[in-house]
Amino acid sequence: MAKKKRGDEIAELKAMLRGAGLRSTSARLAVLQQLLATKTPLSHAELAKELVPTGLDRATVYRNLMDLAEAGIVSRAELGDHVWRYEVRREGHEHSAEHPHFVCVDCGEVTCLTETSVDITPTPGTKKSSIGSLTEVLLKGHCGKCS
Repeated sequence: MAKKKRGDEIAELKAMLRGAGLRSTSARLAVLQQLLATKTPLSHAELAKELVPTGLDRATVYRNLMDLAEAGIVSRAELGDHVWRYEVRREGHEHSAEHPHFVCVDCGEVTCLTETSVDITPTPGTKKSSIGSLTEVLLKGHCGKCS
């Protein structure tokens, strides 16, 4: 598959923002581009580390993450370490709306399991209402580097 041209990517991101009722600002575009450039969810601190040298401040990065999450463009997940991580929600993209994550208990590396199927079936006789609704799946273990 051919890599998208920068102009095409920016036009797509601007359309995404407009479709969600948000203005297309340089800060929002920078946050979205940085999130799309990685294969794993990023924390605010990780995003700020990359974007502060480009002229954005930490507060601007945070406010834009909140706006993007509220608009449904970005999802946020707390993966068991009390740190929110963010990723772009796009159907048909490697970061689709909901998918399980794997966290290494040794090094803390987070991996999106976009091509992994997780089936959580209640025990026969369990009422669905007693379980509630599933919003996120998190698997913990030892990554290939640490095991």
